Amino acid sequence: MLRFAPSPTGDMHIGNLKVALLNYLVAKQRGEKFLLRIEDTDAKRNIEGKDKEIIELLHLFGIKSDEIIYQSHNLKFHQQLATKLLMDKKAFNCFCTPEDLENKKLKAKEEGKPFRYDGTCKNLPDSLVLDNEAPFSVRIKEPEEDITFTDIIKGKLTFEPKNIDDFVILRVDKSPTYNFACAVDDMLSDISLVIRGEDHVSNTPKQIYIRNSLGYDKNIEYAHLPVILNNEGKKMSKRDDASSVKWLLEQGFLPQAIANYLLLIGYKAPKDVFLFEEAIEWYDISKVSKSPAKFNLTQLKNINKAHINMLDSVKLASLIGFKSKEIGELAKLYTEEASTINEIKDKIDKIFSIKSSDEYKQELERFKEVVKDSPHFEEFGDFKTYLQEKTGFKGKNLFKPMRILLTGANGGPNLSDIYPHIKNYIKEIAR
Repeated sequence: MLRFAPSPTGDMHIGNLKVALLNYLVAKQRGEKFLLRIEDTDAKRNIEGKDKEIIELLHLFGIKSDEIIYQSHNLKFHQQLATKLLMDKKAFNCFCTPEDLENKKLKAKEEGKPFRYDGTCKNLPDSLVLDNEAPFSVRIKEPEEDITFTDIIKGKLTFEPKNIDDFVILRVDKSPTYNFACAVDDMLSDISLVIRGEDHVSNTPKQIYIRNSLGYDKNIEYAHLPVILNNEGKKMSKRDDASSVKWLLEQGFLPQAIANYLLLIGYKAPKDVFLFEEAIEWYDISKVSKSPAKFNLTQLKNINKAHINMLDSVKLASLIGFKSKEIGELAKLYTEEASTINEIKDKIDKIFSIKSSDEYKQELERFKEVVKDSPHFEEFGDFKTYLQEKTGFKGKNLFKPMRILLTGANGGPNLSDIYPHIKNYIKEIAR
């Protein structure tokens, strides 16, 4: 089983979505189930309703979970297994206060050294531990040997014991820390492969060590995806609008185009434009680039254009607020100059808006009068000839106001290409 394990603490980032897409894709490739685990143990940071938003977003992108669990429901297992580690002398109670630890961190910083727990409570006699009524956290003892694993993308990685440290697995309130809850939950759910961002690389040896200490001997594979950079070459953050999946959707990018682009970042695909279902056939997680890749909004726009053109015309019309196939086909004409659903909707809305022009006010008003009583014309040439004969206008005095009348704009696709899609709405348009 593969899993996607987001926290309900904020809007979904494109990096999170890429993780979800790839876990789902590889699960399909392997014929394994896909689990959604809402990591909600940090109650203070949870935002009400974000879990439902995550589920809805995944559905929008075609990601369907075989199972949904909430990490907080496993609390009793986290606590029971932490107790087991204590009984096996593989973990210990730590009575150090937050103030003590903060002072030690400041001292390490002043000395220019990384902070590591100094083992103050590591070897306390049982009598002192049992008689001590002070609040305590639980720490797992530092490993005695290196922790090594082979990352599907990054290759062989080794971590020394000092880089793993005597880290906390249960907080003072007996809630599990991220690494402990994650390691236990992956074990309980029989996860076979974890695909996630490379910011988790340092967490992986800790999670492997936790499971080893609990006697879990099944190997879980790992693949850590490189970070996505912004235009400045820095890791994308909340300050970058395009980092938010919600923002991209609000701008009018199609879910299938966003998925296409995210799978393309850092990967040499056989083609630039594809459907998620196609990628299942040829995507190879081991061939994802080890290096960070930049997010290119222009490239996403081009991919979005291609996906708009791939849409069924009735579906496209519904996305911009219309019902007819003709309007959907008309919308596709505008992908030459518009990249998103929002931009295309703006173009189509102008066609059906009340027209005005300071430069061609007289001509435009005359056109409106003529069209109001005109017969229906199947061909654009016949429509144009009729207007010319009825108004006497020629040259730019004919074509400029005619374009404004039919499109509400000074430029755009050829009127001869537009007309077949709007001929049945001329009287509604020419106002």
